Amino acid sequence: MGENEKIYVVDDDKNICEIVSLYLEKEGFDVEQIYDGQTALKKIQEKPPKLVILDIMLPGIDGIALCREVRKFSKVPIIMLTAKGDTLDKVLALEIGADDYIVKPFDGKELVARVKAVLRRYEPESDEKQAVSYPDLYVSLSEYKVVYKGQNVDLTPKELELLYFLCTHPNRVFTRDQLLENVWGYDYMGDSRTVDVHIKRLREKMGDGPNWKLTTVWGVGYKFEVN
Repeated sequence: MGENEKIYVVDDDKNICEIVSLYLEKEGFDVEQIYDGQTALKKIQEKPPKLVILDIMLPGIDGIALCREVRKFSKVPIIMLTAKGDTLDKVLALEIGADDYIVKPFDGKELVARVKAVLRRYEPESDEKQAVSYPDLYVSLSEYKVVYKGQNVDLTPKELELLYFLCTHPNRVFTRDQLLENVWGYDYMGDSRTVDVHIKRLREKMGDGPNWKLTTVWGVGYKFEVN
């Protein structure tokens, strides 16, 4: 198995690394344990893995800072490990580009399910070009590319997938649960705040178009509104 098939487990607690590795290796994954943020950053730059499981509390570079740095040069899937009850950490992790989070202490089956769910979302579904265009906006799922007002927009994979889904269903209102099911997958175990965070980030990175905008339908959900 090549280096790009590896999963990096980054945690200064070697017992946690060992437990995570045992669960994933049992499922056939190739796992490498890393115990500090600086080493992890260097490894991700030099030998990008297939996925990173990243603890928030790390010596040197903490997980939040590390995730932010990685997102400057890579879209590698990242699952954050957070302490139970740290809601702010969970929201912040999603805002800076993490794909999911796991709360410690975690269940082994849940860990494996989340890893598989994130990896499935990164697998190409077909060679057919999947793209949609509106005035001042081009969204290509097959190319993982968004062009807004003639400029490429740097979106995380999940932000792009959410935008593409809404763009391909103009003027249709989706609840948060419907968006979770259609974009994140029916087996996603997170909560609806994930959708809110990603919509917020899309609005920060893009404005409205001449005849379209991302609209909140209060008490219901969101839609890509086209006039």
